[in-house]
Amino acid sequence: MSTNGVPGVPAEAGPRSELVAAAAALQPLLREHAARGDDDRAVPAEVIRALSDAGIFRLLTPKRYGGQEADLRTLTAVSEVLGEADGSAAWVAMIISVTNWLACLFPDQAQEDVFGADPDARVTGVAAPTGIGERVPGGWRVTGRWTYNSGAPYATWAAVGALLKDDNGAVADQALVLIPASELVMEDTWRTAGMRGTASNTLYGQFVFVPEHRVLSVPAASEGLYPRTAREEILYGASFGPMLLLCLLGPLLGLGKAALDVVVQAAASKPLSFTVHGRQSDSVGIQMQVAEAAMKIETARLHTYQATLQVDQAAAAGPLDYPARAHLRAQAGFAARQIVEAIAVLLDAHGASAFAETNILQRIWRDANTAARHAGLIPAVGLEVYGKTLLDVNERVSLMV
Repeated sequence: MSTNGVPGVPAEAGPRSELVAAAAALQPLLREHAARGDDDRAVPAEVIRALSDAGIFRLLTPKRYGGQEADLRTLTAVSEVLGEADGSAAWVAMIISVTNWLACLFPDQAQEDVFGADPDARVTGVAAPTGIGERVPGGWRVTGRWTYNSGAPYATWAAVGALLKDDNGAVADQALVLIPASELVMEDTWRTAGMRGTASNTLYGQFVFVPEHRVLSVPAASEGLYPRTAREEILYGASFGPMLLLCLLGPLLGLGKAALDVVVQAAASKPLSFTVHGRQSDSVGIQMQVAEAAMKIETARLHTYQATLQVDQAAAAGPLDYPARAHLRAQAGFAARQIVEAIAVLLDAHGASAFAETNILQRIWRDANTAARHAGLIPAVGLEVYGKTLLDVNERVSLMV
Protein backbone atom coordinates (compact mmCIF):
# COMPACT_ATOMS: atom_id res chain seq x y z
CA MET A 1 0.00 0.00 0.00
CA SER A 2 1.26 3.44 -0.88
CA THR A 3 1.68 5.55 2.23
CA ASN A 4 2.76 9.11 1.50
CA GLY A 5 6.13 8.06 2.94
CA VAL A 6 4.58 7.31 6.32
CA PRO A 7 4.10 3.55 6.85
CA GLY A 8 0.71 2.78 8.32
CA VAL A 9 -0.88 5.93 6.90
CA PRO A 10 -2.84 5.27 3.68
CA ALA A 11 -1.99 7.58 0.82
CA GLU A 12 -4.55 10.27 0.09
CA ALA A 13 -4.63 13.53 -1.75
CA GLY A 14 -5.53 16.80 -0.14
CA PRO A 15 -4.46 18.86 2.86
CA ARG A 16 -3.00 16.01 4.93
CA SER A 17 -0.59 14.86 2.22
CA GLU A 18 0.39 18.47 1.54
CA LEU A 19 1.15 19.10 5.22
CA VAL A 20 3.17 15.89 5.49
CA ALA A 21 5.10 16.88 2.36
CA ALA A 22 5.79 20.30 3.87
CA ALA A 23 7.18 18.61 6.98
CA ALA A 24 9.33 16.29 4.87
CA ALA A 25 10.78 19.30 3.05
CA LEU A 26 12.04 20.61 6.40
CA GLN A 27 14.01 17.44 7.24
CA PRO A 28 17.36 18.60 5.80
CA LEU A 29 17.22 21.81 7.85
CA LEU A 30 16.27 19.95 11.02
CA ARG A 31 19.06 17.40 10.55
CA GLU A 32 21.57 20.18 9.94
CA HIS A 33 20.77 21.91 13.24
CA ALA A 34 19.79 18.97 15.47
CA ALA A 35 23.19 18.58 17.13
CA ARG A 36 23.39 22.33 17.83
CA GLY A 37 19.93 22.28 19.38
CA ASP A 38 21.03 19.39 21.58
CA ASP A 39 24.18 21.24 22.67
CA ASP A 40 22.42 24.58 23.22
CA ARG A 41 19.41 22.97 24.92
CA ALA A 42 17.04 24.83 22.61
CA VAL A 43 15.83 24.32 19.05
CA PRO A 44 17.68 26.94 16.96
CA ALA A 45 15.79 30.06 15.96
CA GLU A 46 16.08 29.32 12.24
CA VAL A 47 14.31 25.99 12.75
CA ILE A 48 11.51 27.64 14.72
CA ARG A 49 11.09 30.19 11.93
CA ALA A 50 10.96 27.47 9.30
CA LEU A 51 8.36 25.50 11.26
CA SER A 52 6.29 28.65 11.65
CA ASP A 53 6.59 29.63 7.98
CA ALA A 54 5.46 26.12 6.97
CA GLY A 55 2.32 26.47 9.09
CA ILE A 56 3.27 23.64 11.42
CA PHE A 57 2.38 25.53 14.60
CA ARG A 58 -1.06 26.32 13.13
CA LEU A 59 -1.96 22.70 12.34
CA LEU A 60 -4.74 22.61 14.95
CA THR A 61 -5.62 26.32 15.02
CA PRO A 62 -9.13 27.20 13.72
CA LYS A 63 -9.51 28.22 10.11
CA ARG A 64 -11.37 31.32 11.30
CA TYR A 65 -8.02 32.46 12.73
CA GLY A 66 -6.03 31.45 9.66
CA GLY A 67 -5.09 27.99 10.93
CA GLN A 68 -5.11 24.60 9.22
CA GLU A 69 -7.77 23.08 11.52
CA ALA A 70 -6.41 19.63 10.65
CA ASP A 71 -6.87 16.61 12.95
CA LEU A 72 -4.95 14.36 15.32
CA ARG A 73 -3.98 11.92 12.60
CA THR A 74 -2.45 14.73 10.55
CA LEU A 75 -0.56 16.09 13.55
CA THR A 76 0.80 12.61 14.23
CA ALA A 77 1.90 12.08 10.63
CA VAL A 78 3.57 15.49 10.50
CA SER A 79 5.38 15.12 13.82
CA GLU A 80 6.50 11.61 12.86
CA VAL A 81 8.15 12.96 9.71
CA LEU A 82 9.77 15.78 11.70
CA GLY A 83 10.91 13.28 14.34
CA GLU A 84 12.88 11.33 11.74
CA ALA A 85 15.13 14.39 11.48
CA ASP A 86 15.13 15.79 15.03
CA GLY A 87 13.15 14.55 18.01
CA SER A 88 13.33 17.84 19.89
CA ALA A 89 12.11 19.97 17.00
CA ALA A 90 9.29 17.51 16.36
CA TRP A 91 8.31 17.58 20.03
CA VAL A 92 8.19 21.37 20.18
CA ALA A 93 6.14 21.53 16.97
CA MET A 94 3.72 18.93 18.32
CA ILE A 95 3.37 20.54 21.75
CA ILE A 96 2.63 24.00 20.38
CA SER A 97 0.15 22.61 17.85
CA VAL A 98 -1.79 20.55 20.37
CA THR A 99 -1.76 23.24 23.07
CA ASN A 100 -3.15 25.67 20.50
CA TRP A 101 -5.98 23.11 20.12
CA LEU A 102 -6.37 23.08 23.88
CA ALA A 103 -6.72 26.87 23.97
CA CYS A 104 -9.66 26.56 21.59
CA LEU A 105 -11.63 24.60 24.19
CA PHE A 106 -11.78 27.69 26.40
CA PRO A 107 -14.62 30.23 26.16
CA ASP A 108 -14.74 32.27 22.97
CA GLN A 109 -13.32 35.39 24.60
CA ALA A 110 -10.20 33.45 25.61
CA GLN A 111 -9.77 32.22 22.05
CA GLU A 112 -10.06 35.81 20.85
CA ASP A 113 -7.52 36.93 23.46
CA VAL A 114 -5.01 34.37 22.16
CA PHE A 115 -5.57 34.19 18.41
CA GLY A 116 -7.61 37.30 17.60
CA ALA A 117 -4.69 39.70 17.71
CA ASP A 118 -2.08 37.10 16.75
CA PRO A 119 -3.10 34.20 14.46
CA ASP A 120 0.45 32.86 14.87
CA ALA A 121 0.13 32.66 18.66
CA ARG A 122 2.06 29.78 20.21
CA VAL A 123 0.62 28.21 23.33
CA THR A 124 2.62 25.81 25.48
CA GLY A 125 1.57 24.32 28.75
CA VAL A 126 1.85 22.16 31.82
CA ALA A 127 -1.26 20.22 32.83
CA ALA A 128 -0.03 19.25 36.30
CA PRO A 129 -1.91 21.40 38.86
CA THR A 130 1.16 22.86 40.54
CA GLY A 131 -0.40 26.29 40.89
CA ILE A 132 -2.98 27.66 43.32
CA GLY A 133 -5.81 29.98 42.33
CA GLU A 134 -7.67 32.17 44.80
CA ARG A 135 -10.96 33.85 43.94
CA VAL A 136 -10.85 37.60 43.31
CA PRO A 137 -13.39 39.90 41.63
CA GLY A 138 -13.68 38.95 37.96
CA GLY A 139 -11.51 35.85 38.09
CA TRP A 140 -8.62 34.28 39.94
CA ARG A 141 -5.25 35.23 41.38
CA VAL A 142 -2.83 32.43 40.50
CA THR A 143 0.59 31.57 41.88
CA GLY A 144 2.66 28.54 40.91
CA ARG A 145 5.73 26.91 39.43
CA TRP A 146 5.20 24.73 36.37
CA THR A 147 7.99 22.40 35.30
CA TYR A 148 8.63 20.66 31.99
CA ASN A 149 7.04 23.35 29.83
CA SER A 150 8.26 22.17 26.44
CA GLY A 151 8.90 24.97 23.98
CA ALA A 152 8.83 27.59 26.74
CA PRO A 153 11.20 30.08 25.01
CA TYR A 154 9.00 30.18 21.91
CA ALA A 155 5.60 30.57 23.60
CA THR A 156 3.38 33.64 23.56
CA TRP A 157 0.83 32.07 25.94
CA ALA A 158 0.88 29.29 28.53
CA ALA A 159 -1.91 26.96 29.65
CA VAL A 160 -0.95 25.83 33.15
CA GLY A 161 -2.60 23.72 35.82
CA ALA A 162 -3.95 25.10 39.08
CA LEU A 163 -6.09 24.03 41.99
CA LEU A 164 -8.82 26.62 42.46
CA LYS A 165 -9.77 27.36 46.06
CA ASP A 166 -13.10 28.64 47.27
CA ASP A 167 -13.59 31.43 49.80
CA ASN A 168 -13.03 28.94 52.64
CA GLY A 169 -9.69 27.77 51.27
CA ALA A 170 -10.97 24.38 50.12
CA VAL A 171 -10.12 23.10 46.65
CA ALA A 172 -13.17 23.67 44.46
CA ASP A 173 -11.82 22.58 41.08
CA GLN A 174 -8.76 21.55 39.11
CA ALA A 175 -8.29 23.78 36.11
CA LEU A 176 -6.09 24.91 33.28
CA VAL A 177 -5.63 28.67 33.10
CA LEU A 178 -4.41 30.73 30.15
CA ILE A 179 -1.72 33.30 30.95
CA PRO A 180 0.31 35.48 28.57
CA ALA A 181 3.90 34.26 28.55
CA SER A 182 5.02 37.82 29.24
CA GLU A 183 3.38 37.62 32.68
CA LEU A 184 5.42 34.58 33.70
CA VAL A 185 9.11 34.11 34.46
CA MET A 186 11.00 31.32 32.73
CA GLU A 187 13.62 29.54 34.83
CA ASP A 188 16.39 27.65 33.00
CA THR A 189 15.97 24.23 34.61
CA TRP A 190 15.88 21.82 31.66
CA ARG A 191 19.22 20.01 31.97
CA THR A 192 18.56 16.44 30.87
CA ALA A 193 20.08 13.52 29.02
CA GLY A 194 17.56 13.58 26.19
CA MET A 195 15.11 15.83 24.35
CA ARG A 196 17.47 18.61 25.36
CA GLY A 197 16.44 20.89 22.52
CA THR A 198 12.84 21.09 23.73
CA ALA A 199 13.92 23.69 26.31
CA SER A 200 11.26 22.30 28.65
CA ASN A 201 12.01 24.85 31.31
CA THR A 202 10.07 25.95 34.39
CA LEU A 203 7.53 28.76 34.42
CA TYR A 204 6.88 30.79 37.55
CA GLY A 205 4.15 33.25 38.32
CA GLN A 206 3.06 35.02 41.50
CA PHE A 207 -0.35 36.60 42.04
CA VAL A 208 -1.11 36.62 38.31
CA PHE A 209 -4.66 37.75 37.56
CA VAL A 210 -6.58 35.31 35.34
CA PRO A 211 -10.02 36.48 34.20
CA GLU A 212 -12.89 34.04 34.51
CA HIS A 213 -13.05 33.36 30.77
CA ARG A 214 -9.47 32.03 30.71
CA VAL A 215 -10.25 29.09 32.99
CA LEU A 216 -11.01 25.51 31.85
CA SER A 217 -12.21 22.89 34.35
CA VAL A 218 -10.14 19.73 33.83
CA PRO A 219 -12.69 17.27 35.33
CA ALA A 220 -15.38 18.72 33.05
CA ALA A 221 -13.10 18.76 30.00
CA SER A 222 -12.08 15.14 30.59
CA GLU A 223 -15.77 14.26 30.09
CA GLY A 224 -16.05 16.39 26.96
CA LEU A 225 -17.69 19.43 28.53
CA TYR A 226 -16.01 22.41 26.90
CA PRO A 227 -17.18 26.01 27.54
CA ARG A 228 -16.60 27.10 23.94
CA THR A 229 -19.51 28.03 21.66
CA ALA A 230 -20.61 25.11 19.50
CA ARG A 231 -19.62 25.62 15.85
CA GLU A 232 -19.15 23.52 12.75
CA GLU A 233 -15.57 22.81 13.83
CA ILE A 234 -15.36 19.06 14.31
CA LEU A 235 -11.77 19.13 15.54
CA TYR A 236 -12.75 20.79 18.81
CA GLY A 237 -15.22 18.05 19.67
CA ALA A 238 -12.36 15.55 20.04
CA SER A 239 -11.89 13.82 23.39
CA PHE A 240 -9.66 15.73 25.82
CA GLY A 241 -7.42 13.01 27.29
CA PRO A 242 -6.81 11.01 24.10
CA MET A 243 -5.89 14.15 22.15
CA LEU A 244 -3.35 15.24 24.75
CA LEU A 245 -1.80 11.77 25.11
CA LEU A 246 -1.80 10.23 21.64
CA CYS A 247 -0.18 13.35 20.15
CA LEU A 248 3.00 12.45 22.07
CA LEU A 249 3.60 9.37 19.90
CA GLY A 250 4.36 11.10 16.60
CA PRO A 251 7.91 12.23 17.45
CA LEU A 252 8.64 8.83 18.99
CA LEU A 253 7.56 7.03 15.83
CA GLY A 254 9.89 9.27 13.85
CA LEU A 255 12.79 8.50 16.17
CA GLY A 256 12.15 4.78 15.81
CA LYS A 257 12.11 5.05 12.02
CA ALA A 258 15.33 7.09 12.07
CA ALA A 259 17.12 4.50 14.21
CA LEU A 260 16.02 1.67 11.94
CA ASP A 261 17.22 3.53 8.84
CA VAL A 262 20.65 4.23 10.37
CA VAL A 263 21.21 0.64 11.45
CA VAL A 264 20.01 -0.87 8.16
CA GLN A 265 22.18 1.47 6.11
CA ALA A 266 25.27 0.81 8.26
CA ALA A 267 24.76 -2.96 8.19
CA ALA A 268 25.50 -3.05 4.48
CA SER A 269 29.17 -2.19 5.08
CA LYS A 270 29.87 -2.38 8.82
CA PRO A 271 31.72 -5.57 9.82
CA LEU A 272 30.49 -7.73 12.67
CA SER A 273 33.53 -7.72 14.91
CA PHE A 274 35.03 -11.00 16.16
CA THR A 275 33.09 -13.00 13.55
CA VAL A 276 33.61 -14.19 9.97
CA HIS A 277 31.05 -11.68 8.71
CA GLY A 278 32.52 -8.79 6.79
CA ARG A 279 29.10 -7.14 6.81
CA GLN A 280 26.53 -7.11 9.59
CA SER A 281 23.82 -7.69 7.00
CA ASP A 282 25.25 -11.19 6.34
CA SER A 283 24.63 -12.31 9.93
CA VAL A 284 21.44 -14.22 10.68
CA GLY A 285 21.57 -12.81 14.20
CA ILE A 286 21.61 -9.22 12.93
CA GLN A 287 18.90 -10.02 10.40
CA MET A 288 16.67 -11.27 13.19
CA GLN A 289 17.35 -8.26 15.41
CA VAL A 290 16.57 -5.81 12.62
CA ALA A 291 13.38 -7.68 11.80
CA GLU A 292 12.33 -7.75 15.46
CA ALA A 293 12.90 -4.01 15.80
CA ALA A 294 11.03 -3.29 12.57
CA MET A 295 8.05 -5.32 13.80
CA LYS A 296 7.99 -3.46 17.11
CA ILE A 297 8.00 -0.11 15.32
CA GLU A 298 5.26 -1.35 13.01
CA THR A 299 3.24 -2.50 16.02
CA ALA A 300 3.59 0.93 17.60
CA ARG A 301 2.58 2.61 14.36
CA LEU A 302 -0.49 0.42 13.89
CA HIS A 303 -1.68 1.09 17.44
CA THR A 304 -1.02 4.81 17.07
CA TYR A 305 -2.80 5.38 13.79
CA GLN A 306 -5.71 3.13 14.69
CA ALA A 307 -6.13 5.13 17.90
CA THR A 308 -5.81 8.56 16.26
CA LEU A 309 -8.31 7.57 13.58
CA GLN A 310 -10.77 6.53 16.29
CA VAL A 311 -10.40 9.90 18.03
CA ASP A 312 -10.84 11.85 14.81
CA GLN A 313 -13.87 9.86 13.67
CA ALA A 314 -15.57 10.24 17.05
CA ALA A 315 -15.02 14.01 17.24
CA ALA A 316 -18.16 14.83 15.27
CA ALA A 317 -20.34 12.79 17.61
CA GLY A 318 -18.87 14.09 20.85
CA PRO A 319 -16.52 12.57 23.43
CA LEU A 320 -15.70 8.87 23.49
CA ASP A 321 -17.05 6.92 26.45
CA TYR A 322 -14.75 6.01 29.32
CA PRO A 323 -14.02 2.38 28.29
CA ALA A 324 -12.96 3.53 24.83
CA ARG A 325 -10.76 6.24 26.32
CA ALA A 326 -9.23 3.74 28.76
CA HIS A 327 -8.26 1.51 25.85
CA LEU A 328 -6.66 4.47 24.07
CA ARG A 329 -4.67 5.35 27.19
CA ALA A 330 -3.32 1.79 27.27
CA GLN A 331 -2.50 1.90 23.56
CA ALA A 332 -0.49 5.10 24.01
CA GLY A 333 1.78 3.63 26.69
CA PHE A 334 2.06 0.30 24.92
CA ALA A 335 3.09 1.95 21.64
CA ALA A 336 5.71 4.09 23.37
CA ARG A 337 7.22 1.02 25.03
CA GLN A 338 7.42 -0.80 21.69
CA ILE A 339 9.44 2.04 20.20
CA VAL A 340 11.87 2.18 23.12
CA GLU A 341 12.34 -1.58 22.98
CA ALA A 342 12.88 -1.46 19.22
CA ILE A 343 15.60 1.17 19.56
CA ALA A 344 17.32 -0.90 22.27
CA VAL A 345 17.39 -3.91 19.93
CA LEU A 346 18.78 -1.76 17.12
CA LEU A 347 21.57 -0.43 19.32
CA ASP A 348 22.41 -4.00 20.33
CA ALA A 349 22.71 -4.86 16.66
CA HIS A 350 24.74 -1.80 15.72
CA GLY A 351 27.19 -2.19 18.58
CA ALA A 352 29.14 0.06 20.92
CA SER A 353 29.87 2.61 18.19
CA ALA A 354 26.22 3.69 18.54
CA PHE A 355 27.30 5.61 21.64
CA ALA A 356 29.98 7.68 19.94
CA GLU A 357 29.17 11.38 20.21
CA THR A 358 29.42 11.62 16.43
CA ASN A 359 26.84 8.86 15.93
CA ILE A 360 23.24 10.04 15.60
CA LEU A 361 22.02 6.84 17.26
CA GLN A 362 23.08 7.98 20.72
CA ARG A 363 20.97 11.14 20.41
CA ILE A 364 18.00 9.13 19.09
CA TRP A 365 18.38 6.74 22.04
CA ARG A 366 18.55 9.60 24.56
CA ASP A 367 15.63 11.46 23.00
CA ALA A 368 13.34 8.45 22.71
CA ASN A 369 14.01 7.20 26.21
CA THR A 370 13.35 10.65 27.64
CA ALA A 371 10.17 11.29 25.63
CA ALA A 372 8.73 7.86 26.38
CA ARG A 373 8.89 8.62 30.11
CA HIS A 374 6.36 11.43 29.77
CA ALA A 375 3.73 10.97 32.49
CA GLY A 376 1.05 10.46 29.85
CA LEU A 377 2.89 7.51 28.33
CA ILE A 378 3.68 5.44 31.44
CA PRO A 379 2.66 1.92 30.35
CA ALA A 380 1.78 0.74 33.85
CA VAL A 381 -0.78 3.52 34.32
CA GLY A 382 -2.39 2.91 30.95
CA LEU A 383 -2.60 -0.81 31.58
CA GLU A 384 -4.06 -0.26 35.05
CA VAL A 385 -6.71 2.11 33.67
CA TYR A 386 -7.64 -0.33 30.89
CA GLY A 387 -7.43 -3.39 33.13
CA LYS A 388 -9.83 -1.88 35.66
CA THR A 389 -12.28 -1.26 32.84
CA LEU A 390 -11.98 -4.81 31.53
CA LEU A 391 -12.55 -6.19 35.02
CA ASP A 392 -15.37 -3.77 35.82
CA VAL A 393 -13.44 -2.16 38.68
CA ASN A 394 -15.06 1.24 39.15
CA GLU A 395 -12.05 3.27 40.24
CA ARG A 396 -10.65 6.28 38.36
CA VAL A 397 -6.91 6.76 38.80
CA SER A 398 -6.33 9.64 36.35
CA LEU A 399 -8.21 12.55 34.80
CA MET A 400 -6.04 12.16 31.70
CA VAL A 401 -8.11 9.39 30.15
